[in-house]
Amino acid sequence: MGEREPVLFCWSGGKDSAMALDQLFKSADVRVTALLTTVTEGYERISMHGVRRKLLQQQARNIGLPLHEVLIPPECVNPIYESRMEAALRAHLDDGVRKVAFGDIFLEDLRAYREKNLARIGMTALFPIWKRDTRELISSFHARKFRSIAVCVDSRALNPTFAGRELSASFFEDLPPDVDYCGENGEFHTFAFDGPIFKEAVRFQLGEKVNRGPFVFCDLLPEKEGCSYETANV
Repeated sequence: MGEREPVLFCWSGGKDSAMALDQLFKSADVRVTALLTTVTEGYERISMHGVRRKLLQQQARNIGLPLHEVLIPPECVNPIYESRMEAALRAHLDDGVRKVAFGDIFLEDLRAYREKNLARIGMTALFPIWKRDTRELISSFHARKFRSIAVCVDSRALNPTFAGRELSASFFEDLPPDVDYCGENGEFHTFAFDGPIFKEAVRFQLGEKVNRGPFVFCDLLPEKEGCSYETANV
């Protein structure tokens, strides 16, 4: 058997990333070298998802991969984002990594944007769950015993009460018919905390809910001694 292709994974912390990474782990052809995540300076949280940096770092430890955090300013404009991402990607390119994987499913414009930026520096993109039916993906998500919680909800698409809910069967039963099962249009974002890619579950507590424009965020707090999402009275 030949040497496996090294792959850098762009990790959002959510369920789609978890399912895509799971696919890569099952492949005999690739070897995931590290996770790459953008973190917003000052807030110290995963950009877009709003999850605390400490929980991101716990995810990486429980997965067993190095974490490369790319710091970007709040309300980051594209030129700054692209410059900092390019610097991070070039560091991995210098280490012999030529491919970068993403958890995108069907947004063609986003895929084209990623491929264009990678091609400029001599890298190519992988999309392990591309064009998968999202209902089938969620069925597989549950069959593989993944667990995830909604940390950000767009109130223009979903009732704010979805924020802070685990992605159990009832979560999907309650989704409006026009909302994608994986929230691929930005209806909701998640935090994956258990499943086959983790050596053990990431433990946390539910915090307060905060409104930021149309978005409702449910804060997740690093576990306190003797109290976690599994046992907290929430």
